[in-house]
Amino acid sequence: MTENRPAQRIIMHIDMDSFFASVEVRENQSLKGKPVVVGADPKGGKGRGVVSTCSYEAREYGVGSAMPVSTAYRLCPECIFLPVNMQLYEETSANVMNIMRECSDKFQQVSIDEAYLDISFIGSYDNAESVGREIKERIFHAEGLTCSVGVGPGKVIAKIASGMNKPAGMTVVRPDGIRDFLDPLPVDAIPGIGKKTKVRLEKHGIVTIKDLLGCDIQELKDAFGKHGIMMHRLARGIDDSEIREKEGQKSIGKQTTYPEDVSDTSILLSDLSDLCENVQNRLELRGYSCRTVTVKIRYAGFIDRSKADSFLHPTIDLTIIYEKAKDIFTDLYDERPVRSLGVSLSGFDSAKSRQSRLDDF
Repeated sequence: MTENRPAQRIIMHIDMDSFFASVEVRENQSLKGKPVVVGADPKGGKGRGVVSTCSYEAREYGVGSAMPVSTAYRLCPECIFLPVNMQLYEETSANVMNIMRECSDKFQQVSIDEAYLDISFIGSYDNAESVGREIKERIFHAEGLTCSVGVGPGKVIAKIASGMNKPAGMTVVRPDGIRDFLDPLPVDAIPGIGKKTKVRLEKHGIVTIKDLLGCDIQELKDAFGKHGIMMHRLARGIDDSEIREKEGQKSIGKQTTYPEDVSDTSILLSDLSDLCENVQNRLELRGYSCRTVTVKIRYAGFIDRSKADSFLHPTIDLTIIYEKAKDIFTDLYDERPVRSLGVSLSGFDSAKSRQSRLDDF
């Protein structure tokens, strides 16, 4: 039997915009429109730490990620400097990544605020643009955050594209538009070409990606070894690296965000059942059973309550999973209007199936 394969490869890169700072602004709307820096304490310009990230308003003063916080303070002493709240960022990242995971089985998170999806199955770049806009809308509606999306035939082009129109941008690079997209860009637009390599390339007269494309590959190999060959391949737009989730995926989750806050318990329990069915199906498709169910309720104002509970033995039984989720929900719910509701499964066992035990309940 011949394997059905997509006619063309379509890769999407999603990058959250100024992630840490944007989460802080979401939590405190009085920060909106102001220069915000997340990182070490500047200590009046004497701090020794670095900037983790900053808002776009702070970037207008020349502040940037990984910059010494003392430099950031000198550039903009009016900036609002906030400490890193990693627990909050990780919780928000998990919610965002779960939204992305629902859009493709081929998913790869590469940092707390960016990920790749292989969406070749949707068939066309026009469809890919529609999916990208849908993901952007879902993330904004669920988490109050913006992201930038890049689409292309490979990971590198998609990543470059996602950075072209920040914040909240969307850039689609079709196969027939690769040269027009890549040629004018500086060589260090290619991920992996840092400052030192850029300087060395410039000494060889290579300033743009078009210059790199026109360079003799043997000369590049002599000067840069295997890295030179790879740079030349990427300059040609050749990138067949796979999208692969890291081993040991920690959870499978799904959430629904309501257009208007919901107070009807019957609606919430019905949606809870649907959420459990969704995550259980994905659990079974991946050949897992789970030990832990987590339910998360978000009230108005992005006020979250969540609770996890575990079985004595791993299970894939939908009835058991739902009953556990329902118990957790009943314990958590305080009858306030609900903005969003989510369920996740974790504590995976690699066994695809097993008989449920009475004491699973």
